[in-house]
Amino acid sequence: MKLQRKRELKAQIPTASMSDIAFLLIIFFMTVTVFRKAKGLPVKLPHAKTTERILKQRDLAFIWISKNGKISVDDNIVPPEKVALLFRSKISENPALIVSLKADQNVKYRYVYKVMEALREANALRVVFATKKGE
Repeated sequence: MKLQRKRELKAQIPTASMSDIAFLLIIFFMTVTVFRKAKGLPVKLPHAKTTERILKQRDLAFIWISKNGKISVDDNIVPPEKVALLFRSKISENPALIVSLKADQNVKYRYVYKVMEALREANALRVVFATKKGE
């Protein structure tokens, strides 16, 4: 009696659904990812009759001034005397930088003035005052 030889089975990885799995993983991570927004300080913005939205977010740096005079630059509390130094380096990295100043509606003007002088000293002359649209 003659015995039949067993055929050798080659190990194979099915690649037909590989692209589907990769695509589903990309979609999953895109939906699960949480994008962090800048928080700054709690600030009540003043109202304005007309507002304009800035589209290029990468050219923006944010400064928050709370009603008691605390200054936050891109989510970091900064003393007023460090604002000029910080923005001098930011302007050297990105000359097209626009500073968005978000000052509380009840803040004393001397705090805003200190920040504006520091920005002028740092040659950050493109400043936008953030407001809420309304009355």
